[in-house]
Amino acid sequence: MTAERFHISIPDAVLDDLRERLVRTRFTTASDASSWTAGVDPDYLRGLVAYWADGFDWRGAEAHLNTYPNFRAEVGGSQVHFVHMRGKGPAAGPAPLPLVLSHGWPSTFVEMLRITELLTDPAAHGGDPADAFDVVIPSLPGFAFSAPPPGRFTRRGVAEAWHELMTEVLGYPRYGAQGGDIGGGVTQWIGALFPDQVTGVLVTSAVIPADFAENPATPEEQKFLDAMDAYDREDGGYSEIMRTRPDTVAAALTDSPAGLLAWIVDKYRDWSDCGGDVATRWDRDTLLTVATLYWATESIGTSFRQYYDYPLNRPRPPVAVPGAVTLSNEPAYRGMPRSLAERVFPDLRQLRTPERGGHFMAHEEPEQLARDLRDFFRPLRG
Repeated sequence: MTAERFHISIPDAVLDDLRERLVRTRFTTASDASSWTAGVDPDYLRGLVAYWADGFDWRGAEAHLNTYPNFRAEVGGSQVHFVHMRGKGPAAGPAPLPLVLSHGWPSTFVEMLRITELLTDPAAHGGDPADAFDVVIPSLPGFAFSAPPPGRFTRRGVAEAWHELMTEVLGYPRYGAQGGDIGGGVTQWIGALFPDQVTGVLVTSAVIPADFAENPATPEEQKFLDAMDAYDREDGGYSEIMRTRPDTVAAALTDSPAGLLAWIVDKYRDWSDCGGDVATRWDRDTLLTVATLYWATESIGTSFRQYYDYPLNRPRPPVAVPGAVTLSNEPAYRGMPRSLAERVFPDLRQLRTPERGGHFMAHEEPEQLARDLRDFFRPLRG
């Protein structure tokens, strides 16, 4: 199996059609006088749509994405897109450690790009070249330029595909893994399934054990789990429709770029550590780069597959390799007891709660996460 270089090039006809749709957008009226209370603020959306139509430079964004080494390869029975950045280690010393980074929803590989140079060339950022990584950033199946999986979307299935990518396509005998959200689940499965070839794993989302049957939750753990369930009930409308009627909402979002943008930006605001102002974490060009990727690849519907197929996920065994957690500062995850992480990671080496950086940690706090990755993997490299 071999990887082929991939050049991102969206046809002019797709971009022309996108602009025509944007300028004809019909906007809704706010349901509540308080901005953002009932979802995306219509006035904010109006301004962002206007900029998407007549200010945003996709060709410039596309050229920037193509400065990264993009590839595609057949993995797990379908085409997978990934970025592969070689590390710059010491002239006379161990080779950089391979590291696969896995994003979540409603994200893309773009989330991980800010951290790549910090990881591949630490010396250029005041670090030790011995801490360098070879970084691999795959697009999840059905996201952007990765084809949907040939069967059902499960975290275990993606973990098996990523292992095939790292060991068979790229030829790495050992590697580490990091991820959050969906990617965090995939990362935990990687550590559980392949302990002989995985150096360690670090996740940034709440770590919840698969089974409490033999060892019931403690009062402290149950309090956290109850609070998490309460938050999910308040925030979970998006996931309920994607879990039960994904094709219905996808029909609307695949036809309306403004609707697609609203669906995505709602979560970028809610889940980022932005204090209600999405601009403090995401500039407009980055938001619209992500939205254009979803639009041009018509992948918003296929990105819902992991929600529809979620009941097919089976309980994950404990992660046998060394584990680490850098806990994101999302409301649902604050105050997670260390004992929950220890249930998942019997060999928990590092737990950090920085109280900054949300759902999209690699983009929001790249320096912080890069430091945590270096610290965690440093003693494991030998």
